Amino acid sequence: MGILLLVVICSFFTCIIIYKWCSNSSNYKGKIGESRVHDILMHLSDDYIILDNVVLFTTNGTTQIDHIVVSKYGVFTIETKNYRGDIYGCDNQEEWTQIIVTHVRYRKNPFKEYTYVTKNKMYNPVKQSIGHSYVIKDKLKSWKHLPVVPIVCFIGDANISNVKSNHNVVGSRYLLSVFNNYKTTYLKDEEVKEIAQLLSDYNMRSEVSMKSHINNIATSKKIKADTIKAGMCPKCGGILVERQGKYGNFLGCSNYPKCKFTKPL
Repeated sequence: MGILLLVVICSFFTCIIIYKWCSNSSNYKGKIGESRVHDILMHLSDDYIILDNVVLFTTNGTTQIDHIVVSKYGVFTIETKNYRGDIYGCDNQEEWTQIIVTHVRYRKNPFKEYTYVTKNKMYNPVKQSIGHSYVIKDKLKSWKHLPVVPIVCFIGDANISNVKSNHNVVGSRYLLSVFNNYKTTYLKDEEVKEIAQLLSDYNMRSEVSMKSHINNIATSKKIKADTIKAGMCPKCGGILVERQGKYGNFLGCSNYPKCKFTKPL
């Protein structure tokens, strides 16, 4: 009986440890965020068709899109970010910054408060969402004038007041209001269903494992890094030129202003 009780207790604490580890993983947080955004999107009217977790083939491998919303007012691609803390970034930056400030009091000295600051980097989600919109636009060549609108939605306690963007970067409570800004009709009801079905047919989620997708991302990043190292613009193939800006030196494309690729030095 004593051995059985010990096994039960050990199993209980093992489950708690595994749960905490999983709940703190970026993959788990991402899934939770995507689920919450899906629930919000379900409040849209029947004019909108929602596609979740879409994987599309690209020239560099694959790209994963959290949500695609198809309507007669356009196609919307949504990149979900489940973050907390203060978020800093702008459209042209390659990476954005997350700063988490934690205040802690310890039992040994409860009258003294310790402050810990954690700084993390993330790939610019606006660039990510715009990239998704280009991929979708390429799949829908028959509808040349159909707008594909990129949206970045932050779920959680993130403070995005320090984000400077000309695109739709919103907290979850303002997500539905973005759709109210787009009311020009571009499609008939039959075309909306046709595009939704077309994108569903292009979706390779069941055929591409997450491991393969991550490998494709890593390969794409290496190709981009090698291209920059060779002094070429990864967007248009132009020559990279060192320039001086307000915040220091950076590499810019020689084809500016047609190409606005930049990389800080």
